[in-house]
Amino acid sequence: MGEPYKATFPKGSRVRVISLGALEIFARDWNYHHKLEAEQLKFAGVAAIVKEVSFYHGGDVLYKLEKVPGIWHEPCIEFADLLQPCVARNCFASSDSR
Repeated sequence: MGEPYKATFPKGSRVRVISLGALEIFARDWNYHHKLEAEQLKFAGVAAIVKEVSFYHGGDVLYKLEKVPGIWHEPCIEFADLLQPCVARNCFASSDSR
């Protein structure tokens, strides 16, 4: 999870729901608000567009996705394009680090 009240995936972002194994771990370990519903596990690995971004008290980012039911926590989705996370986090190695 990132900075409070700052969404990693803005509205309109192309995202993918994380793997089934990762979703099961999140569902098992998450003890707070907006627990995953059993139906959401069926959407593991599915790509979607972020339809809505909201914040729970304290800054947890919550997402609604187009054509994918439920409310999604930020750790449950990832960029659909594998290059975007590095662009967003500026994680490309510079030539000085070699």
